[in-house]
Amino acid sequence: MGRFMKKFRQRIQERIEDAMEQILNQEDAQAAFEDQKPDAMRYKDVRTISGCEDAQTSADVSNVGSFRLPDPAGRAGGACTSSLLRVLYKDETVPEDTLSFTEVLQTMRRDLEREGYSQIPQLTSLNKIDVHTDFDLVPEEATGVRRAVLIGINYVGQDGELRGCHNDVLNMKKYIMDVHGFQEDNIVVLMDDGYHDEPTKENVLAAYKNVVQDSEEGDAIFLHYSGHGTKVRDESGDEDDGYDEALVPMDYDEEGLIMDDDLFEIIIEPLADGVHMFSLMDCCHSGTILDLPYIFKPNKDGSMPDTMKLDDTINLDGLVEQFGGHALGLLVNFLESR
Repeated sequence: MGRFMKKFRQRIQERIEDAMEQILNQEDAQAAFEDQKPDAMRYKDVRTISGCEDAQTSADVSNVGSFRLPDPAGRAGGACTSSLLRVLYKDETVPEDTLSFTEVLQTMRRDLEREGYSQIPQLTSLNKIDVHTDFDLVPEEATGVRRAVLIGINYVGQDGELRGCHNDVLNMKKYIMDVHGFQEDNIVVLMDDGYHDEPTKENVLAAYKNVVQDSEEGDAIFLHYSGHGTKVRDESGDEDDGYDEALVPMDYDEEGLIMDDDLFEIIIEPLADGVHMFSLMDCCHSGTILDLPYIFKPNKDGSMPDTMKLDDTINLDGLVEQFGGHALGLLVNFLESR
């Protein structure tokens, strides 16, 4: 028994030492990253909640009634959108107590798991967020105009037709207008419902370009995409996992996909300093769709980490270079040593 306990304690000590080494590596990596990243990154505020990890698929909810949400156009909805709205807008009311980013993500994960969904929602950001502060779709300092682009694609009449994406958009539109003061004139809706402008590749890219061009310091942008997402082989060599993530417009057969590199060039790079952007990506393979460096997500056992960390699945050196900085080199070694 004594020999067994000695070996057991030794294994525990080794695990503790390994965990401490990972923490030190992550802390050193973050210090290097923050010290050397260009100002073009520091003054942009971009945050995204994705419905799942890059390797996962997202799901439709067959009946949003189980999530106690508004239901203006049918019964189905995306699992990610539905779970977020259940946390923030259940029964069309906001929670009495404010929730932190940690509490929102943890509750979403628990709700999804309870409903039988394996997907893991995650928060990514261009700059590190204190995840223990109040969750804010629109931060207090965003005192200017509030603009939104809401995209729902059911792929009506096509292979892989979905049912819940239109409903997602209508539910989210009601939420941001009722709770966050977005005005109808500043909300662009693209849906393949025969009534709104269609979510073709051209229209989606134009909507994204316009909302970025129209916004200036102090304004807030909310982007919501509900539809198919996919991943394809990386041809440019800028993805550590060998794949690019992509959105799937309704005319993808003729016009192709909207790649994560396209989204960076249209949404992130030209964004004016001091504009606050929050996006919700309810689609498959969406974890790093905007290639943001900091990540926060529930652990596999459902517990929550204490802080955001640098995402070692994206090419951080390539990201820094895209903003006009120099490759860090050492940063990659820190993360690869994990």
